[in-house]
Amino acid sequence: MKEFAGAAGLVLNEPLLFEKGKKGRSGISLPRRDVEFSELDETLTGSGPNFPDLSEVEVVRHYTRLSTWNFGVDTGMYPLGSCTMKYNPKTNEKQAALPGFAGAHPLLPAELSQGALKVMFELERLLAEITGMDAVSLQPAAGAHGELAGMLIFHAYHKSKGSRRSKIIVPDTAHGTNPASAALCGYSPVNVKSNERGVLSAGAIAAVMDDETAGIMVTNPNTLGFFEDNIKEIAEIVHAKGGLMYADGANMNAMLGIVSMGELGIDVLHLNLHKTFSTPHGGGGPGAGPICVRKHLEPFLPAPRILEDNGKYYLSYDFPSSIGKLHAFYGNSGIIVRAYSYILSLGPELKKVSQLAVLNANYIKERLKDTLHLAYDRPCMHECVFSDKLQAPLKITTLDMVKRLIDYGFHPPTIYFPLVVHGAIMIEPTETECKEELDLFVEAFKEVVREAGEDPELLYSAPHRTKVRRLDETGAARNPRLTC
Repeated sequence: MKEFAGAAGLVLNEPLLFEKGKKGRSGISLPRRDVEFSELDETLTGSGPNFPDLSEVEVVRHYTRLSTWNFGVDTGMYPLGSCTMKYNPKTNEKQAALPGFAGAHPLLPAELSQGALKVMFELERLLAEITGMDAVSLQPAAGAHGELAGMLIFHAYHKSKGSRRSKIIVPDTAHGTNPASAALCGYSPVNVKSNERGVLSAGAIAAVMDDETAGIMVTNPNTLGFFEDNIKEIAEIVHAKGGLMYADGANMNAMLGIVSMGELGIDVLHLNLHKTFSTPHGGGGPGAGPICVRKHLEPFLPAPRILEDNGKYYLSYDFPSSIGKLHAFYGNSGIIVRAYSYILSLGPELKKVSQLAVLNANYIKERLKDTLHLAYDRPCMHECVFSDKLQAPLKITTLDMVKRLIDYGFHPPTIYFPLVVHGAIMIEPTETECKEELDLFVEAFKEVVREAGEDPELLYSAPHRTKVRRLDETGAARNPRLTC
């Protein structure tokens, strides 16, 4: 058997800092004070937190030990399907940390923020060029926020036409936030099933598209990892009824420099800078979900917008048809700088990003299709979807297999999504993984499947080498602890 990334290394316990501190310890050395010592006012004494006294080495070891409990994309492969957990080049961090960006205050006037405004202005135009759209706003703070902006633009557009529409078509291969975003804006989601090839058929859309439907939210490539080949015909059907085409661009990592969303008939598109353009992902943010539109929807973009006049940049609210402000300030500027750095670093090589992402996904699909059940045996885009169908007779589930995969040093892929595939295992390797790492991942999964047949108890209780063992998920769901 090959040697895998996972190992039975030392798992360090670590108490709370409050349990470690001892009075009189110090991790800092302050200069001799040149003012008289003064006690705090009695009304303030004891009202603040009683921080522990700690030495420098205690603090360093505490946080270093805690860091060993975590797994991230800098630790190893993170094959979450539909999430594009790619490696973040460290040059992006260097640019974002430049004092002019990192130290900029959002309330500074435009004349003192020219560098930041220029970066955002140019990034908007770069994203428009990459996607084949006409105008961009960087305001939305995440993908779902971009979806919300898109639905607000739908509503504003139809209102400007004197049309009241109440429904949005949402395919079963869309991202789970799509129907929620539509409902949040008062639309009723209309579910449409994909066909036997895992994509939408034009006939299915024609059957539900009517004068009460504002448009469609389509994820392309979809959550099964397939390009929607009928997308142009679908766009014609939707447009013929006065509707709009919204594309969830969370999977754009598969199509950079290859597909023009504008030419496909897309009217509104959101992007995830924290997926496609390599900015940090996870941990609650900050993220960025820019919204891209065609020319006829530009008046409805969020305000303020960044404009340029003779080389000077400024924010303008002079857009009477705008859906308004979506963010406390203009956007998460540190994330924006990182994406700008990534795009300029790669330039025309952005196309190679997608080519390698698609190649890696198809490589995993071919290597594992004789080990795991492949839901749709056809070429995929950025991700492939397997299931636990072959292991079900052994009473082994998707959850059992991916928990055991942790012991081999790999983060579990996305499971039980998309709902189209029962027991789904969705794998997206991204372009940043080399062939050797993909081979290790494949061999680890094959080893797990072998164990499922020979020693299923290993999987029932996995993982075995982690700080926290298998949780009682059923108990947590049935007896939730909602208070401390």
